[in-house]
Amino acid sequence: MKRRYVAAVAAVAALVIAGCSSSGSGSKQASAGGGSKTLTVWLMDGSAPKQLVADLNAEFQSAHAGTTVNYQVQQWNGIQDKLTTALAGNAPPDVIELGNTQSAKFAASGGLLDLSGKVADLGNQNWLKGMTESGQWDGKQFAVPFYSANRFVVYRTDLFRAAGISGPPTSIDQWIQDGQKLAAANRGNSKFIPLYLPGQAWYVLASMIWDQGGDLAVKNGDKWQGALDTPQAIAGIRAYEQIYKAISRAPADADEATPQQSEVFAKGSVGMMIALPWEVNSAIGANKDLKSKVGTFPIPSHSAGQTAPVFLGGSDLAIPAGSLNKDLAYDWVKLMLSEKYQTRLAKENGAIPASANLGQTVLGNDPLLGSMVKSSANGEITPNDPSWAAVETGQNPLKDMMTKILSGKASVDQAAKEASALIGQKMASAS
Repeated sequence: MKRRYVAAVAAVAALVIAGCSSSGSGSKQASAGGGSKTLTVWLMDGSAPKQLVADLNAEFQSAHAGTTVNYQVQQWNGIQDKLTTALAGNAPPDVIELGNTQSAKFAASGGLLDLSGKVADLGNQNWLKGMTESGQWDGKQFAVPFYSANRFVVYRTDLFRAAGISGPPTSIDQWIQDGQKLAAANRGNSKFIPLYLPGQAWYVLASMIWDQGGDLAVKNGDKWQGALDTPQAIAGIRAYEQIYKAISRAPADADEATPQQSEVFAKGSVGMMIALPWEVNSAIGANKDLKSKVGTFPIPSHSAGQTAPVFLGGSDLAIPAGSLNKDLAYDWVKLMLSEKYQTRLAKENGAIPASANLGQTVLGNDPLLGSMVKSSANGEITPNDPSWAAVETGQNPLKDMMTKILSGKASVDQAAKEASALIGQKMASAS
């Protein structure tokens, strides 16, 4: 599921994201003889700062005489249905933003223009592997990376110092040991939780599974099947179980949004949480005293000195196959992916831009977001198939599996086998 990863990231970087909207759909082609054109661009709320888009559109229009950009900001809620309707029409928008887990669905439906022959011109040599793959379908590139964000560990620097912890951990074993030191140093606080890790935080679980070389699902011929019962995935599940039982007292039957973990962290009795950038901002916004007391580090790997793979959330840009202005649309996308605007996107929105090298240059030394950039080089995505959405919709087998394991209702092997079967069934029913 596409999440609104960067809606409030900019506040972490002490910047403000402003919304932008435009009314009217605009004609796709002016009346005969006029020669003027309107390029309709749909970006999502919170994705690009207002001034950045305004400057880009002004530059684009200056370079394309007679062209007007009709820029419209869309809301995430209901966007899949809106895009489905728009792409099936005779005059769809010319440029669209897609959540990176949505791209496969619209590519498979035939709604997106094949950009495979253009990727080198767009700078794909610098794109993050996980984000590049999110825009691919059937061996072709139908969408290109726009920006991304991922989870990292947020920790209380003051509590680390008080517990005698000199720096961030570099392995899962050390992470657990540090959490136990935090618990010992705060034993007088009955509400203290070393690491707020709820049982159903399945994106974190995915990191543990990938870290052990496992997968959530694999394709066997033309069919997808769950892969949680492989030895590698089992090892990742056990790592999550070990971390949870050693240093987390969060609910086993809830995810990071119920309650919002940023709100729990803001109350002051949590040493660490695994979060997205906007959650850091939310915690600081709720408790201003935390502003000078938080640091970040990448999710540690079971291999000392390495970081665990992380789920790369974010957005892609695509050109609808039915666009009446494909060449203009391509020029607009190319301008947005230029070094000039990618650098601004990183600086002004605090997100990792399509050009990963620019992300490192602009954000690599940021005290909070630098950990996100470092982790992104080892980023992964969920199975790149439209049928995966069925796994996340309704009763999520991954969440149910972890609740059963952590509450003692099923063994790891039993729960993983059941969840794998359910994943296969859900993906098959959605194919």
